[in-house]
Amino acid sequence: MSDRLAEVREFWNSVADDWDIQVGDDGDSNRRLNSDPVLWNFVGDVRELRILDAGCGTGYLSRKLASQGAIVTAIDLSERMIEIAREKANQNGQNINFHVDNCETMDSLEDNFFNAIVSNYVLMDVPDLENTMRAFNRVLKVNGIAVVVFSHPCFPQSRAIVIEDGESLYRWSFAYFEPQKCVDPPWKHFTSEFIWFHRPLSDYWKAFRNAGFEITDFEEPRITEQQFHLAETEKEIKNAQNRPYSVAFKLQKI
Repeated sequence: MSDRLAEVREFWNSVADDWDIQVGDDGDSNRRLNSDPVLWNFVGDVRELRILDAGCGTGYLSRKLASQGAIVTAIDLSERMIEIAREKANQNGQNINFHVDNCETMDSLEDNFFNAIVSNYVLMDVPDLENTMRAFNRVLKVNGIAVVVFSHPCFPQSRAIVIEDGESLYRWSFAYFEPQKCVDPPWKHFTSEFIWFHRPLSDYWKAFRNAGFEITDFEEPRITEQQFHLAETEKEIKNAQNRPYSVAFKLQKI
């Protein structure tokens, strides 16, 4: 394991319990209001399909996939994340194959095995994007799909300055086109700094293509009227309408 990957594992082990508070059983507000509806639209009917939740965290999405009839395997680099995810699935009586593995190699997984992969807010956290996408391609069946959602690389929310409702500025302390490791200060109830890896959007596109994927759909998730009732405040609705939190790609193995 590379030093960078070991550092990422140590970080996510340290924040796993706080992360479970953040996402709970249904995802945080950004997922519920913005990106989860897009993810489910891209994934489609999962009944009796072999689905890999790559970078599952504490497993809220794994459990939702299983409840929809999918045959779910879920991996995460963090041992503590997997421990929490397994405990919660067992409490629900769900048969999900959770185990510790990293998305860059997925050594424990067979070639050409899965019908689909979901990777929800993970790719900005992997040190090696190219190897990760090659691993995704390897474990998918031909014509299988990968649905990947990740933080919008053009508009990092940790660098947003809110001027007034609906108006934000984004500042850069480095060149946007320069890939690099970033460290952000703690937020909400977290006490640790957050590690992530910035890459321009074009680097993601090239990594998908070079790994053998065709891009079949793309969206910048935002709230729709159908989700308004899930918002707790008017401010949440305004933020979800105006701030680009993430991007979502639907890829197909060719």
